[in-house]
Amino acid sequence: MLKQLILFWLFTFFIYANHVHWKRNYDKALELSKKENKPLLVLVVKKASNQCNKIIKNCFMHQPYIKIINQKMIPVIVTYNEDTSYPIEMYYTTVFPTLFFVDAKTETFIREPLYGMKIKSNLIKASIESGFSIPP
Repeated sequence: MLKQLILFWLFTFFIYANHVHWKRNYDKALELSKKENKPLLVLVVKKASNQCNKIIKNCFMHQPYIKIINQKMIPVIVTYNEDTSYPIEMYYTTVFPTLFFVDAKTETFIREPLYGMKIKSNLIKASIESGFSIPP
């Protein structure tokens, strides 16, 4: 009985945890974004990068804007040189991580991307609250 209670608690914790619900497949995320008329939030990361892991932890977990991202955007995370389902020519970068805000219907950037350590929770929050119109 205790084991079942612990498993239930863990399951509930992970379902309702305050983190971004990332999609892993760009094509499916793009399709969903168009269908639901929501912008894409594309985070390009590099495998085994401490900086990428730090930004994910600091900016995309336990932040006040996470609920807004999960409700009003389609977040997708792609790993550079591993994910083949995203247009690398559109999201080309040499800095990791890079965060793109994209209008899915036109596949154009809503605002300038945020690169590396410039990805900060205050800029993400301001971008979301202002409709992505703030300067980088």
